[in-house]
Amino acid sequence: MALPLPMEKGFTLPQDFVHSLKIRGKYALFLAFVVMVFVFIEKENKIISRVSDKLKQIPQFVADANSTDPALLLSENASLLSLSELDAAFSELQSRLRNLSLQLGVEPAMEAQGPEEAAAEKPSQQAGAGHRRHVLLMATTRTGSSFVGEFFNQQGNIFYLFEPLWHIERTVFFQQGGASAAGSALVYRDVLKQLLLCDLYVLEPFISPPPEDHLTQFLFRRGSSRSLCEDPVCTPFVKKVFEKYHCRNRRCGPLNVTLAAEACRRKDHMALKAVRIRQLEFLQPLAEDPRLDLRVIQLVRDPRAVLASRIVAFAGKYETWKKWLAEGQDRLSEDEVQRLRGNCESIRLSAELGLQQPAWLRGRYMLVRYEDVARRPLQKAREMYSFAGIPLTPQVEDWIQKNTQAARDSSDVYSTQKNSSEQFEKWRFSMPFKLAQVVQAACGPAMRLFGYKLARDAASLTNRSISLLEERGTFWVT
Repeated sequence: MALPLPMEKGFTLPQDFVHSLKIRGKYALFLAFVVMVFVFIEKENKIISRVSDKLKQIPQFVADANSTDPALLLSENASLLSLSELDAAFSELQSRLRNLSLQLGVEPAMEAQGPEEAAAEKPSQQAGAGHRRHVLLMATTRTGSSFVGEFFNQQGNIFYLFEPLWHIERTVFFQQGGASAAGSALVYRDVLKQLLLCDLYVLEPFISPPPEDHLTQFLFRRGSSRSLCEDPVCTPFVKKVFEKYHCRNRRCGPLNVTLAAEACRRKDHMALKAVRIRQLEFLQPLAEDPRLDLRVIQLVRDPRAVLASRIVAFAGKYETWKKWLAEGQDRLSEDEVQRLRGNCESIRLSAELGLQQPAWLRGRYMLVRYEDVARRPLQKAREMYSFAGIPLTPQVEDWIQKNTQAARDSSDVYSTQKNSSEQFEKWRFSMPFKLAQVVQAACGPAMRLFGYKLARDAASLTNRSISLLEERGTFWVT
């Protein structure tokens, strides 16, 4: 009878081998997780790319250069989402992608970005380290903004842009309508923010014809920005290449947007003039952006002088006014009067908000009258620079001395050379009194706020010994 065999002891694996298997299993799980994460990131990138493409595919329409109360229109084939919604979606996706990268302990690589993305990222690094100021000269047409803008253009450590938002107005169609003014304000504001951050590529979709390889000869008034005509932005001149708004004092090749963006980042400060920003409240996100140290200088002028200047400079736009004056009709078109009143009220409401100094605007707003600059240009320049927190250089002081005491005024309606102390009142001696009456009736609240006196009759309008300007001193520096 066979005896039962004793049970054998269970086979035991070496402890080192078991530990190794456990480690390898953990690594396998981690690698699988990493693969899944990068698949997710790749999908996010594709979504961002598609949203970005949507933004760039918005149709560009030619609009009148002096339109004021527009709202963005999309074509039938365009996305049903508004520009602001697309922008919000793009920002949210980008933020999610960045947060995920940070959770993995990976910083987004700058070298993996294109020049456009790198241009947008660098200013954020500078803002926290230095005292870079971002100055916005906010005005309307024919208020002397080209002249005052030169105060900042002439300083070597400031990168200055002259009316870059002109391109947006020319290529995106805005429908007239009071309730739709917010549409244009949002587009202008978002482009303005990127420009202040030296992301000049943001202009490229709006320049017509579009730049090729970041080269363009169609940037509006390039010659009015010294920074765009200095080395190394001024590249060798190219024969048979026509540039409408060429540099004034030297011959340069087509503008290289990449070189311009790099020059912007090298300068200590950034300044920009814009007559297409009307509502001050829309600038709150810029004032609260930690990458920016915004300073807003709102420039105003006597509305009677503004209208007199516009009738000359934009004759085609003011045919109704000229016909009314020439034919001696009793009443002017009510639409024209309402448009004038609306413009004055828009300026007044922005100024009142600035003077109230809400928390987001405290220390960031200054109201300046053109008449005060014209009478005391050097004093006002020092006040503006002090407000901006930028030292004024002798270079700017010399320019002011030479260009505000010209023997005779230039015939160019955009000239910045004039005898400023005489220029600001010239309108009084050529404006018919009935035209002044219309402006005073439509713009009375704004005139009272800014300290412009009403003319009682034709004699007081043309009497140089009677001042139509209240003295306000430094009350306007807030």
